[in-house]
Amino acid sequence: MAARHQLPFEKPIYELEDQLAKLEAQPNPTPAVQESMRRMRVEVTQMTRERYENLDPWEIVQVSRHPERPQTPDYIELVFDEFVELHGDKSFGDDRALITGFAKIDGRKVMLVGHQKGRNLKERNECLYGCAHPEGYRKAMSKMEMASRYGLPIICLIDTPGAYPGIGAEERGQAYNIAVNLRDMSTLEVPIVCVVIGEGGSGGALGIGIGDHVAVLQNAYYSVISPEGCAGILWKHSKHAPKAARALRFTSKDLVELGIVDEIVPEPLGGAHRNHRQMAMTLKGSLVEALQSLEGLSKDQLLNHRYDRFRKIGAFEEGAVAG
Repeated sequence: MAARHQLPFEKPIYELEDQLAKLEAQPNPTPAVQESMRRMRVEVTQMTRERYENLDPWEIVQVSRHPERPQTPDYIELVFDEFVELHGDKSFGDDRALITGFAKIDGRKVMLVGHQKGRNLKERNECLYGCAHPEGYRKAMSKMEMASRYGLPIICLIDTPGAYPGIGAEERGQAYNIAVNLRDMSTLEVPIVCVVIGEGGSGGALGIGIGDHVAVLQNAYYSVISPEGCAGILWKHSKHAPKAARALRFTSKDLVELGIVDEIVPEPLGGAHRNHRQMAMTLKGSLVEALQSLEGLSKDQLLNHRYDRFRKIGAFEEGAVAG
């Protein structure tokens, strides 16, 4: 799948691909043209690999936000065999920024919870670009509690710039409901697998991010704040977002080094937006393997491991100052 939206650093790749497409469109190409096409294909592959292996943190943010990057609904279609959506929080309404429902993957019944950003303007207005309200977190938590009662593993797909920051959301208990989710997810007696598939912004991501196995896609990020928000606080202007992105250390490589995530899920050549199906198959393999690794653990082992896992985040040792 060729992406239509081009990021600035991708333009040389697309220009070369356009040249290759023109050669391939020629009827009855000569041996010289065929050799040129072969060399150009190799050059496209090498250029794409080299560029994507050397993305800086701000470029990774741009990839994670790519409008054609696969979202939760795409993975529902490509990864899961069945899906039955469950709506509402039994209190206020149905937040479209979070999708919940029963699903089946590789013969296993699971509860799926995932952010939804929307593809077109109408969907994005309904989903508020994946920024959930308190009712979304209440919906997610009630469905996860249901899964725990039924003994179903839980899969959470995280893709949000953050929880919705509006006055109404705050009046209805945004921070409180996220805090409740952090507390209650830590006590669920079933395996929980969380994957950051795009943006993992602040408490909006953490509200469905307390898991036994936490993974991140290669070109996703997971951070306490967005780079624009950090830049606005530290340097008083969002134009410093690239500098903030470097300082936050939120790329997949950083997250593994810091012990925040357990696994980096590799993306197809040129990013997930270039090949939805290949990305979905890779993600499916990762999810199935994670579920298999957690199946044999007792309830006490799950809870103790989950507690220890998150208690260790941010830990440091103090040593004597060298004289």
